[in-house]
Amino acid sequence: MAGIDDVARAAGVSTATVSRALSGRGVVSSATRERVLAAAGRLGYVVSAAASTLATGRARAVGVVVPFLDRWFFSTVLAGISDALVRRGYDITLYSVSADPTERRRVFDDHLRRRRIDAVITVALELDAEESASLRGLGVPIVAIAGPNPLLTTLTVDDLAVGRLATAHLLELGHRRLAHIGADAVASAASTVPTLRRRGFEQTLADSGIEAHGVEPADFTIEGGSTAAARLLASDDAPTALFAASDEMAIGAILAARALGLRVPDDVSIIGVDGHELGRWFGLTSIDQFARGQGERAAEVVLRALDGARPARGLGTLPFELVDRGSTAPPGR
Repeated sequence: MAGIDDVARAAGVSTATVSRALSGRGVVSSATRERVLAAAGRLGYVVSAAASTLATGRARAVGVVVPFLDRWFFSTVLAGISDALVRRGYDITLYSVSADPTERRRVFDDHLRRRRIDAVITVALELDAEESASLRGLGVPIVAIAGPNPLLTTLTVDDLAVGRLATAHLLELGHRRLAHIGADAVASAASTVPTLRRRGFEQTLADSGIEAHGVEPADFTIEGGSTAAARLLASDDAPTALFAASDEMAIGAILAARALGLRVPDDVSIIGVDGHELGRWFGLTSIDQFARGQGERAAEVVLRALDGARPARGLGTLPFELVDRGSTAPPGR
């Protein structure tokens, strides 16, 4: 079995350079790192996790906490996190939490403390004060994607602006009977992602002196979007445009419209949010929030913190972009 000395000889560098190149710690030029990685690959050399932990004090693992594993946004963000971490030799320890208080306490107060992890990334979690304190008590870098928290380094899309952009697009096309599928307009009062997108919708209509033609709550799934859209589109005074707070709900809305014999966008325009890979197959106009890039950005921030960069507090803004694929058009086209 090849050892670190064999890799050093094959790459023409010292064992210390091999260690820095494979661990991601210390200064090593890109060319040297590539040479070391190539030599290690040819020789089948794998760093011992136990030895690396003893030598560096690192577990070479990052804990990632998500509320869902079976939804496109979260799986895509996870793919971006994984890509960035694996390139630097880190593993992911994945935790899924629900809204159940007992399960959440078990994850934040027990599981995260028992497992050796070097950092934590949370994805779209609304954390209460106790959970935030528990995370900070781990003494490791923490990065939150969405779920705004002033105590943590948080990377977030401006979801109020997202809602405004989607609504403005429909207004510019000439629509005046607009409805929204997403957060409940009455019950949802917190600054959550769905609520901010709905508020962006309502504010933009109010700025134009227009009342919403309906707000239907849905659960961010294709089925939920289809059910909500069917209720809106079956009315005698149906909206001419729908803004769904996620692409999956927007795809459900397209399917519901088709089932009612309506043509998209001739009879009803539909826009979503996410940049879902299915969007191009449905010709869905969407606000792309570059989910994979969000994961990569979060991993990069964590890795910089592990390399000694001072952790930030507050928000880092993530990009978004309107992508017109043809599911929106002027009313009655």
